[in-house]
Amino acid sequence: MKIDTDIVIIGSGIAALQAARVLSQKFDVHIVTKANITNGSSYKAQGGIAAVTSTDDNASLHIQDTLDAGEHHHSYENVEALVEKGQDAITHLIHDQFSIDRKEDGTISLGLEGAHSKPRIIHSGGDATGKALVDHLIEKLPKNVRIHEYELAYELLLNTIGECIGVKTKNESGENVYFASYVILATGGAGAIYSCTSNCSDSYGDGIALAFLAGAKIADMEFIQFHPSLLYIDGKSKGLVSEAVRGAGGYFVNENGRKIMEGVHPLGDLAPRHITAYETYKERAKGNEVYIDISQIRDFAKKFPTITKLCEENGISISDNRIPVAPGSHFLMGGVVADRYGHTSIPRLLAVGEVACTGVHGANRLASNSLLEGITFGKLMAENLLKYGKKQKNFQQFQARKTTNYIELLPTHKIQNEMLAHAGILRDSEGLNRLINLLPSFEEYFSINLSSLSREKIERLFMHISASLVANAALTRNESRGAHIRKEYPNKEDNWQNKWVVFKNGKLNVKDELYEQNQIAIDVKAVF
Repeated sequence: MKIDTDIVIIGSGIAALQAARVLSQKFDVHIVTKANITNGSSYKAQGGIAAVTSTDDNASLHIQDTLDAGEHHHSYENVEALVEKGQDAITHLIHDQFSIDRKEDGTISLGLEGAHSKPRIIHSGGDATGKALVDHLIEKLPKNVRIHEYELAYELLLNTIGECIGVKTKNESGENVYFASYVILATGGAGAIYSCTSNCSDSYGDGIALAFLAGAKIADMEFIQFHPSLLYIDGKSKGLVSEAVRGAGGYFVNENGRKIMEGVHPLGDLAPRHITAYETYKERAKGNEVYIDISQIRDFAKKFPTITKLCEENGISISDNRIPVAPGSHFLMGGVVADRYGHTSIPRLLAVGEVACTGVHGANRLASNSLLEGITFGKLMAENLLKYGKKQKNFQQFQARKTTNYIELLPTHKIQNEMLAHAGILRDSEGLNRLINLLPSFEEYFSINLSSLSREKIERLFMHISASLVANAALTRNESRGAHIRKEYPNKEDNWQNKWVVFKNGKLNVKDELYEQNQIAIDVKAVF
């Protein structure tokens, strides 16, 4: 089926829904999502929204916390926009009747999370902020936003002058081709390329693979944040135990009760995630189990109903005051290179949320800046398009030559296990080279005719592409910075400061800046 519209959004998380709500004021919008609209990391998010709302806090502190957590591998201007424009976005959300948790006196109840210098985390429904926010945004969608569930986007379409003009998708009934003036990637991250993850089981980096195959720039793929506290039972992750638990007084212990973070970092159990994740990883590598001790938290079940239910469903009683945990992949700091308005290196292709690399998260994301990013940059991008967006007139499609219908792929579980073993929390050259040699070459990815593949094989192909990007970027960066920890290069290196590993058209280059001159025009008038 051929569908003509103004805007197609691929993905259905908070960034997608926020953008669709704003864009609907002027444009017809189609949301394409490969599962149910609520099946995504946004809906599962237990943590809250980091935003400055207290007189005891200020934007400068939030900016500094973000830079410190991310080891100063950032686009400062975009961090500034995230924090300062984020205040406006949150205020607008609250005025729009989004229900947030408050104290008895009516003031906002603010939580404390890792690497934050002030309590500034806004929650809704205790530890169910993501669900509450997604439900709120869905409720606000008007009729000119059409939702297509269980539909996999598998190929971006370009016109004869290199602009994105649409996307091909697959569903149970067959294939659809959408032609649009703008295509927005909002597909989230790639956590499920690892065997232990907090993400949904189908988070394979689809949007990154789509953009990569279309020739867009991809960066920072070596920076995978591993969350230190996934509920871990019988060798399997069962879900996330929010950092807010430690903000409320929980702390890491081993099976003998030793406090793991004691003396490791000034912030202790609320140190940045790459530090706490590495410590829990090392403790487990010694053969010791790791727990979060919750004995100091009063009314735990009331404060954390989602986590309590998760524990009960998996046979863990919170009355024991210990929750078994292990680190697992949680958030991708890299992705499709984009500015604060979503512009990528391909005109009329935009990216927002976790799929985008805007330089706001650096080498390690600050806790609860992810929901802030989706809300803030989703709004900024949409408002920019409302002001400057123009109809596409050239839908003459460029036909790329695809030479083969076959590519040899590893089973899903094999990819996930190899990624965790060799591109996980701790990496080395030997393991990364072994991993890269298991995967197809970039040339093979570009030669495959995607229309000939089943949906299952396309998703597995996207997994392989995401894995290849992570492994090659990790091998290239010869230092340890933030979430990227190299065994043979244990320190940060001055010669890697403000260096970016960038892919384009299957070629890898190390760049001095995330945005090259004239690559992405901040002035949107120069783009359209």
